[in-house]
Amino acid sequence: MTYKFPVFKTENPKAKPDFSKLAFGRNFTDHMFTMSWSKEEGWHDGKIVPYGPLSLDPATAVLHYAQEMFEGMKAYRTAEGQVQLFRPDMNAKRTNKTNDRMCMPNIDEEMYVDAIKQLVEVDQDWVPNIPGTSLYIRPFMFADEVAIGVHPANHFKFVVIMCPVGAYYGSDARKLKATSIFVEDEYVRAVPGGTGFAKVGGNYAASLKSFEKASAHGCDQTLWLDAIERKYVEEIGTSNAFFVINGTVITAPLHGTILPGITRDSVLTLLRKWGIPTEERKLSMDELFEAAKDGSLDEVFATGTAAVISPVGRLVYKEHDLIIKDGGVGELAQKLYDNIYGLQTGAVADDMGWIVKVC
Repeated sequence: MTYKFPVFKTENPKAKPDFSKLAFGRNFTDHMFTMSWSKEEGWHDGKIVPYGPLSLDPATAVLHYAQEMFEGMKAYRTAEGQVQLFRPDMNAKRTNKTNDRMCMPNIDEEMYVDAIKQLVEVDQDWVPNIPGTSLYIRPFMFADEVAIGVHPANHFKFVVIMCPVGAYYGSDARKLKATSIFVEDEYVRAVPGGTGFAKVGGNYAASLKSFEKASAHGCDQTLWLDAIERKYVEEIGTSNAFFVINGTVITAPLHGTILPGITRDSVLTLLRKWGIPTEERKLSMDELFEAAKDGSLDEVFATGTAAVISPVGRLVYKEHDLIIKDGGVGELAQKLYDNIYGLQTGAVADDMGWIVKVC
């Protein structure tokens, strides 16, 4: 089934930014998608409208109890000019898993993808054509019921906005650059039974204090440890963490405290296709530093929608300052980036069925 939504085009198109000088999340396209849900009507009134402010009553539930979620994905322009998405069905599935945890209504996954495809098509001129750039897509949902009281809301708003972006860390996205990571052993990101696996704003708000600490140590992001023993590696900032030890790629298991990243799943799928050993298991800081000491730590990198692959060249942990691969980019990280970004932009043939063409 294909869903079609009415389009109300803006009468005042914006001037587009210089696509060669894009900041992340600063310039937004001409249109957005909106849709409402109520207990009585279900999902209704889906439409594409001019981008603009949302009007909220001061007693709107989300402002008080944070019942909300968001997603992140991208549209890419190929060298031939085609616009395409990368595994949007996975974003739809993850949206509904988050919604379940947050007592929010599920969205039909085909409708979700169709809405995004139609919005991208309307604003296709905003998809940049410079290597290393893309159109970032931010679907989000929040409780817009006007009521103060701790209970699941009966009214929600679903919105999709978009913005052209360059590299997440501000460098040339065509050339990988190793990042510095601060290992957090005071604060925690998520606990078993919590919302660590869900994509909700509270997870990120709670991480800001550690980001301040990371910045003070000259680092780009935080490597979170588990909340119980403070010894096992979990996520790196907004990304999943990978460690290559003795040729085996290790990442934390999906036991409810880390986000099930779509790039994470893509990396694991490609590694297995290439015959590279992988393990989804707990990895302690002691084991990590022992591997660094005996020379078996080959690489560290992070994966996520925004940056795709982020090599890690330095880890700061207590009194230790660990330099990895002489602070450079590992061969496996580069190969994964070239293949995934190549698939996303059409430079690598899609034999995985991951690409969805838009226009």
